[in-house]
Amino acid sequence: MKIAIVGMGIIGGSFAKALKKYTDHYVYGHNRTRSTLEIALADGAIDEIGTRENLREADVVILGLYPEAAVEFIEKYGNDIKKGAIVTDSSGIKREICPRLSELSEKYGFEFVGSHPMAGKETNGYASADADLYKGASYIITPCGASGDAVRLLSDLALEMGFGSVKLSDPEEHDRMIAFTSQLPHVLACAYVLSPQCLNHKGFSAGSYKDVSRVANINAKLWSELFLENREPLIKELDTLIDNIHAITDAVKDGDRKRIEELLERAHKTKEILGE
Repeated sequence: MKIAIVGMGIIGGSFAKALKKYTDHYVYGHNRTRSTLEIALADGAIDEIGTRENLREADVVILGLYPEAAVEFIEKYGNDIKKGAIVTDSSGIKREICPRLSELSEKYGFEFVGSHPMAGKETNGYASADADLYKGASYIITPCGASGDAVRLLSDLALEMGFGSVKLSDPEEHDRMIAFTSQLPHVLACAYVLSPQCLNHKGFSAGSYKDVSRVANINAKLWSELFLENREPLIKELDTLIDNIHAITDAVKDGDRKRIEELLERAHKTKEILGE
């Protein structure tokens, strides 16, 4: 197939590199900064620098863009997308973006299939892209009304690129679970390193500090957009977290060792049940 990747940051760049390493598909690269495309071309991550003309030839269009930018791209270039082509996003939220892109797909005659690769790094940009970023990772597909054939094609393509599994979901379940598994840990890490003690941690910290603080090295522009577009599920998870912290705080204030042990043991048993 001919595949156009729009946005050659870490996500789009890793898609391009994985496609060229593990498949025989022809890849066009589209990016706001041409110098990035020239580097990707020299790397062999893309076969050709994308234009409006070859966008019309693409069988699959992968949007490696922030949610709002993905919608804006389709609004601007929807007429240039081949009729019947499959367009997918890579956004970390779905309730906000899926209805808008599905509506645009009806207007312009392509098929939209929502998707979300569950992989990333703390660093950003094409320089951080990796052909093996998605190796063994989960690929979430939210069909959003797309045909079974389109979903199967995208699922097969994900497995070709090295994803370990494909999970089907709907936008509501996706955003509810991502609030817990992805967004909440980023909030927790950022809140943790905002402590005045953080600047003096060296010499006093080991694995626990690194584990909790790792994702505080955050892309503030992207994650602030994701937080706000998924505010209701995220606020619910934050309220639950705050309740749990208050329960431990109150037990510590009261000097109630038995209650502290009970709360910690509940957490321990939860991880034990999960086998993690």
